Amino acid sequence: MGLSRRTLLRGTAVVGATVGLPAAGLAGYVWTTTRRSNVGRVSFDRPLAIPPLAAGVRGADGRLRVDLRLQSGRTELLPGRQADTWGVNGSHLGPTVRVRRGDVLAPRVRNDLPEATTLHWHGMELPAECDGGPHQMIRPGALWQPTWRVDQPAATLWYHPHPHGRTKEHVYRGVAGLLYVDDGEADGLLPDDYGVDDIPVIVQDRNFTRQGRLDEDGIAFGGLSVTGLLGSEILVNGVWGPVLGVRTERVRLRVLNASNARIYDFVLDHGRGFHVVAGDNGLLPAPVPVDHLRLSPGERAELLVELRPDERVRLRSRPPDLDADLAVDRLAGGADEFDILELRAAPSLRPAPPLPVALPAPPRLAPPLAGRRERVLRFGDFLIDGRTMDLSRIDAVVPLGSTEIWRLRNDVGTPHNFHIHNAAFEVLGVAGRPPGAAWRGRKDTVYVPPGTEVRLLVQFGAYPSPTWPFMFHCHLLAHEDAGMMGQFVLVPPGTDPTVVAPPPVADHNSPHHD
Repeated sequence: MGLSRRTLLRGTAVVGATVGLPAAGLAGYVWTTTRRSNVGRVSFDRPLAIPPLAAGVRGADGRLRVDLRLQSGRTELLPGRQADTWGVNGSHLGPTVRVRRGDVLAPRVRNDLPEATTLHWHGMELPAECDGGPHQMIRPGALWQPTWRVDQPAATLWYHPHPHGRTKEHVYRGVAGLLYVDDGEADGLLPDDYGVDDIPVIVQDRNFTRQGRLDEDGIAFGGLSVTGLLGSEILVNGVWGPVLGVRTERVRLRVLNASNARIYDFVLDHGRGFHVVAGDNGLLPAPVPVDHLRLSPGERAELLVELRPDERVRLRSRPPDLDADLAVDRLAGGADEFDILELRAAPSLRPAPPLPVALPAPPRLAPPLAGRRERVLRFGDFLIDGRTMDLSRIDAVVPLGSTEIWRLRNDVGTPHNFHIHNAAFEVLGVAGRPPGAAWRGRKDTVYVPPGTEVRLLVQFGAYPSPTWPFMFHCHLLAHEDAGMMGQFVLVPPGTDPTVVAPPPVADHNSPHHD
């Protein structure tokens, strides 16, 4: 699947030539053709679609059953034009799955797509055989029925396909949705009326043909594409030019960067600020006032925005600071800016309760035991520690219940980010500096700038298995598909790492973990 190593290296050489040889013609071409923007050309006049809540049914055994059908169809993404798309329980995107801590979740995932795929629960702590990674392939027409107990703090998670070598196409075509975990700790503190003042905001960039069909040209990594496809059009919940009608003085935007490669730096127009109350994997200790927030693919954040009656405010993405050199910054979207979503307040707004002074954030992660070594991962253009992904190789053996320091070193000029399955981490430092207050909570995905080291304190979930692996990888999907991924297993303490079995390749299995 995907590009060969030789093709990728050839593409990397082209990028190297672009960066290293400032020939006027090539530099001029790169400079004039790589900036994208929709500012001033999008009419914000289409209502923001709110994904429906998945209709879960609680059985006599207490399990919460949710039916999720992966299917193809046609969707009007650009006004008046139809595109061939994929979705979950519909033609594009999927419902929001909402669970409470302590639920036994039993999704029934049926694959009615023309290709084998998976469904990964991004940010969820769960058994490896339920994770929906590349080892849990679901053949066309097959049914996958994982079951596990939800046991983690409240967070905004998401689900998406994870077939090795084809994730970028499957997500790009539209298979993605949000997964909310509630724990009751913040009830009454934050807006929580789904679709009214608690709003899902799934942000994706896309390219289209003249006929309005999805354009997958350049979706792979190579040549002048240092990150994979960067789109010129923005969709929010599948809507182009979306407007959110606001009826309350404060709204909670649960923002997911579900793009293949694009990095956004979210701002509100007119320079007004907002508050961040949660990151990927849970609430922050208190609302953090900011005037911008950068999110790389797979990252989430919960924002509180305040409005006045009859006010119109736009969520935008300013050119993100990628910490790359001039040419790579341009090729990776560092000069791009977009209008994302218009918030349009009603003439009369329902009062909001006071902004909370503190939030019930999860407890800080415990430091590693004395003597635990730090793991160092070195990133190449599409490599981790000089190697590409091998489904039959285990790259790390982690004792159950441990916390570890992971040091991520981006040794090249290409932007990357990093996601660990079945784990939550705190960012200890970026290039030796502590993170900003908005990133001091629990996360599972983080941006790793070129030439920079990011240091993480990682806590792994429960459910040991010396056989079934979890993934760690760059979440720029073209990099991931090209092989920028590794595998680890969680094992009981004291397990001899040399006797860990190679992982199986399974499809449409039905594991149960109550």
